[in-house]
Amino acid sequence: MTGAFLAGLVAGYGVAIPVGAIAVLILGLSARTSFRVGAAAAFGVATADGLYAAVAALGGAAVAGLIAPVAGPLRLSAALVLLALAGHGAWRALRPRVATGAAGVRRGMDTPVRAFAGVLALTLLNPATVVYFAALVLGRTDRAGPDPLAAGLFVLGAFVASASWQLLIAGGGSLVGRVLTGPRGRLVTALLSSAIIAALAVAMLLSG
Repeated sequence: MTGAFLAGLVAGYGVAIPVGAIAVLILGLSARTSFRVGAAAAFGVATADGLYAAVAALGGAAVAGLIAPVAGPLRLSAALVLLALAGHGAWRALRPRVATGAAGVRRGMDTPVRAFAGVLALTLLNPATVVYFAALVLGRTDRAGPDPLAAGLFVLGAFVASASWQLLIAGGGSLVGRVLTGPRGRLVTALLSSAIIAALAVAMLLSG
């Protein structure tokens, strides 16, 4: 059971640490309003990541028995999806970036409730997150039958990882926050995320 929680933690950090427009938005909300508003936005991101992890984990558990005959090819396909996500993340980090208009999105998110709801909606618009979690979960379904408790711990780990990282950005203020959301910080965190995802893919391949 502890392994499922740790797997969720690693997976959660893998998807959370790339610093993009949402992280800049959270930092800006904290600086312009208060930490309470920034923290609410951070939990909006974590909730979206947790929901996507739940969809992937519970869906993977539900079809585990059906896909057992093709577990080997499935694990290979899942690993290739993860490697593709890692490569795409690294490519996006290394190519020249155009500044985004995060300032305009901030308007209307000046209370904790609005910040939570607004950032939750924005994060849910990224379907690549559920593809990422699904690849991780479905690539491991040959290990055992459906286990709701393990799935729940995986989701909890993903939520804790996402929440802790986003709260770090929200509470980092002008020191940690600006370092993480600057050009170099974005590059380092994106490459770190790609390395984590690639390592998960390689581990999946070697476990076969």
